[in-house]
Amino acid sequence: MEPVTQAKKSSNLVLILDYGSQYTHLITRRIRSLSIFSLCINGTSSLSSITELNPRVIILSGGPHSVHSEGAPCFPSGFIEYVEEKGIHVLGICYGLQLLVQKLGGVVKIGEKHEYGRMEIEVEKNEGLFGNKGIGEKQLVWMSHGDEAVKLPEGFEVVGRSNQGAVAAVENRERRFYGLQYHPEVTHSVEGMETLRHFLFDICGLTAGWNMEDVLEEEIKVIKAMVGPEDHVICALSGGVDSTVAATVVHKAIGDRLHCVFVDNGLLRQERERVMATFESDLHLPVTCVDATEEFLSKLKGVTEPEMKRKIIGKEFINIFDIFAHDLEKKVGKKPTYLVQGTLYPDVIESCPPPGSGRTHSHTIKSHHNVGGLPKDMKLKLIEPLKLLFKDEVRAMGKIMNIPVAFLQRHPFPGPGLAVRIPGDVTAGNSLDILRQVDEIFIQSIKDAGIYDEIWQAFAVFLPVKTVGVQGDQRTHSHAVALRAVTSQDGMTADWYYFDFKFLDDVSRKICNSVRGVNRVLLDITSKPPSTIEWE
Repeated sequence: MEPVTQAKKSSNLVLILDYGSQYTHLITRRIRSLSIFSLCINGTSSLSSITELNPRVIILSGGPHSVHSEGAPCFPSGFIEYVEEKGIHVLGICYGLQLLVQKLGGVVKIGEKHEYGRMEIEVEKNEGLFGNKGIGEKQLVWMSHGDEAVKLPEGFEVVGRSNQGAVAAVENRERRFYGLQYHPEVTHSVEGMETLRHFLFDICGLTAGWNMEDVLEEEIKVIKAMVGPEDHVICALSGGVDSTVAATVVHKAIGDRLHCVFVDNGLLRQERERVMATFESDLHLPVTCVDATEEFLSKLKGVTEPEMKRKIIGKEFINIFDIFAHDLEKKVGKKPTYLVQGTLYPDVIESCPPPGSGRTHSHTIKSHHNVGGLPKDMKLKLIEPLKLLFKDEVRAMGKIMNIPVAFLQRHPFPGPGLAVRIPGDVTAGNSLDILRQVDEIFIQSIKDAGIYDEIWQAFAVFLPVKTVGVQGDQRTHSHAVALRAVTSQDGMTADWYYFDFKFLDDVSRKICNSVRGVNRVLLDITSKPPSTIEWE
């Protein structure tokens, strides 16, 4: 569903203008958790991009910039006039607050004392943002700013200050402008969700009416309207939750005119047979399995650059689908015109140009084979029914459609497969075989320990280095592997999972004793940020 279509169906849209904060996606998630629809777009988007979404509330996010920096990102010309004319409430967070203050005639200076991390603030006026609080009440919040609003625009007042006397919350209730100099969306701001809830429901007058049942019903209508009555659609099934839920949604919309294809690209785990059995016996989806191992691996031979690997894999997927489409045309007498992909909202967000970068093209954390890696000459049009949803929302939709819970709880698996878990040339030696064996032991051990559902994603990484070891009274020169497991809500940020030491000891022993060619096991204890979840 296009953002405009979804937004127009929602009279309660909260639109977030993103200025580069690592927490921006969390605002989106927190608002959706209140059953209010929210979208995030680039903070420098055109005014027409904002007006066509018809938001009730706009939030200006935080960001790493200073409003004094040359080229600092800003909302478009005419923005202030637009929100005042439409009666739209605006909340600036950190950088967003400073942007509001500066553009409305106030003064922002580089602060004498920077405030980062947990800070205590005090309510000065129990009105507006703190209308549900008492004067003098204190709360812990997560500050992150160097600049400071030292003179407010006319009509604004301070309603909260930090212990150091810095402005923490401001507002002009008459003009519907509000600002927080801290991040209410992070859990470190203990009462942050309460403040957001009070702002959205009590100040802005929004109602909680956004739910997955309505989203599913609307998505099915959109697909029916998009796909002609005689059009056929190919769905690329990966064996993961996203593509499976996407396929089920489309199947509900157009029935047997959906043709699913499962491509074995030679980069899968030890699961081809298991996945095919699930599709056929549990999900009752008609699926054709295409073994394209040779096609993919031959093109990846000698390629070491991560983005190039992703692009090659993305292009080869499309080539396979084109071939499948031609075969299907001969079978049904009509060429398929659409390709279904399980793109999620985090994929879209991570593939957007960063605000203030001056780029028209993405300088992404990584490209995704279902977003940035698509060739320009792709002949199939895309249907992406989940592209405005986060992972937990996709699982909720799948549950509504009676997809087995055990399947919905499967950990995410990247589109490029094991290629992003083998730094360097994926075809070198027997790295793929080694990685499959190690991954199987690791995941099965997690399931046996009863902790699979506590973890967002777990996997093994093959390291293209050899280390010295001692096995069977002999010195060895074998490979090292790394284990990674993280907890997360939506994949945008993640913390590494704290395993019991006994578990790690058992897994390490199993791997070294069972997998020929491995003599060292490492544990990745890096969060996201600074690292991504996958290694490439």
